[in-house]
Amino acid sequence: MDFDSGGLGEDAVGKIGRVSVPISQGVPGEVIIQIRGGSEAYTAYTESEEPLTVNTRVVVVEQLSSRTLLVTSC
Repeated sequence: MDFDSGGLGEDAVGKIGRVSVPISQGVPGEVIIQIRGGSEAYTAYTESEEPLTVNTRVVVVEQLSSRTLLVTSC
């Protein structure tokens, strides 16, 4: 995956969140994470072979761009 680099102003790697739109390998979804004193939605991808369903707890493993994250279940 090739994305523009960018920052959140606060590092998202290691943050715990929840899936709000299902995520499958190669198909983006959405996660909500607590950051900058509030909750924000981010586009998210996973490398997991198992789909991540709504309300699955995830951890951010990589920030691909300012609004795009790579996550895995935790």
